Amino acid sequence: MATRALIAVGLWLISWGASAQRLAQQLPKQPATLLREDLQLLKKILEANHPSLYWYTPQQTLDSFFSVAMDQVKDSMNEVSFRNTVAAYVSKIQCGHTAVRNSKSFTKKYSRQLSMSIRFPLNLKLWDDSMVVLSSLRPRDSVFLRGTKILQINQKTGRQFIDTFSQFISGDGPGSRYATQQISGNFGALYKNVLGLDSLYAISFLNRAGKRVDTLITNVSPSAPAFLPKDPINKKQSVKLPSKKEIRKIQKAEQRMLQIDTLTRTAFMRLGSFSGSGTSRFIRSSFRKIKKAGAENLVIDLRTNGGGKVSNSTLLTRYLSDHRFKVADSVLRNNRALSNGRYINSAWVYSLGLLFSGKKLDDGKYHFTRFESKQWEPIKKNHFEGKVYLVQGGYSFSATTLFLGEMKGQQNVKLVGEETGGGYYGNSAMLITYCTLPNSKLRVSLPLYRLVINKDRPKGGGVLPDIYVPPSSAAIERGADLKMEKIKSLIQR
Repeated sequence: MATRALIAVGLWLISWGASAQRLAQQLPKQPATLLREDLQLLKKILEANHPSLYWYTPQQTLDSFFSVAMDQVKDSMNEVSFRNTVAAYVSKIQCGHTAVRNSKSFTKKYSRQLSMSIRFPLNLKLWDDSMVVLSSLRPRDSVFLRGTKILQINQKTGRQFIDTFSQFISGDGPGSRYATQQISGNFGALYKNVLGLDSLYAISFLNRAGKRVDTLITNVSPSAPAFLPKDPINKKQSVKLPSKKEIRKIQKAEQRMLQIDTLTRTAFMRLGSFSGSGTSRFIRSSFRKIKKAGAENLVIDLRTNGGGKVSNSTLLTRYLSDHRFKVADSVLRNNRALSNGRYINSAWVYSLGLLFSGKKLDDGKYHFTRFESKQWEPIKKNHFEGKVYLVQGGYSFSATTLFLGEMKGQQNVKLVGEETGGGYYGNSAMLITYCTLPNSKLRVSLPLYRLVINKDRPKGGGVLPDIYVPPSSAAIERGADLKMEKIKSLIQR
């Protein structure tokens, strides 16, 4: 009985894999002439509206990447392939707020079907030249356990995968850690969309004894049965699913959380975003509670904080900063009006915003002077004076970088973790809309202001930590948080 079940599942997986491949092949294609028109229009929109198009990449170099993209569109293409082509070009701008998204119709019609098709069988964490298993999608996998070190996949190393996939990910400046984090969080999807799934994967890894082992594995399907029956009777097991209220509670806890350890007088705050309703209220109430508890240490985890409202990052800064500060040295754009507004989402709304926010100065640029001149004072009530530990990583981006960059160097503050994905010198943001290409309907996000946070900082790269704590395969294996362990040891000491 068990053998027949195994054969049935094997045949089902093969048929599912074939149908998934057919789905990818059957995605509608568009003529090359229309797609090339989209590329040419995108170039015009970027040249006319992007505030930092040649900030990191010279015009001649970026034009050469555009030529490469045009050369790749020689025949009709489906949306996945064309999106890769556009993303590879856009990523060369090196602006983390300029990225490519699928069309609305594609997302609605095909995303679920593709997500339920076959996929790469392992979730991996990548950094430098390391690949480590986070989890396996293979049922009852006893080989690729959490923490297993992968040496090669189809003769490609971790560094080769990072170099390949980074070409399609937009980041602030050269060598962004943000791309590495994105690759770790989306390795299977990137493998499928960029390289195309293989039938078999030749994987070299180190077993628990530290010896190299070579093996072959296949793709998996999320719709496949999670396990085979242990006996001929397939007993139904009732699984209680969480309610909507419970799901919202879990999601909120992942974004915002405050815990206070009265024994060590340490407050632990998790802030996953500076956006979302109630964020400013959460920040204010947290510092009231911290003050009331008499905490002497404060740990704020910002590793998953991709940014959000500048007003909220400024509010958090005011509760911790020991000096007056401003958001940026300069916030500017080259012109006031938006060009090709018919392709830009809510162009008239953003045009009004530019009209009232931008002021032309002697340099001929239009400046958002409020952010350049406004001096913010520390908040006195419930201001925290103790030791502060800020945990950061590659996902720390945008408004989070504004906060971390301002706090860096303050006497009672230590930045712990890895380099941020967001730029230390500046970025392009503040007002962000997107354009929709008329033929492919791809959407490309479009920031409207260039923000130089501090002109005296080095240009390129993220905020460097004061205490560098890199990933570790051993820590992943035992489920340890090395960054938090380091901070706790500093507090105890």
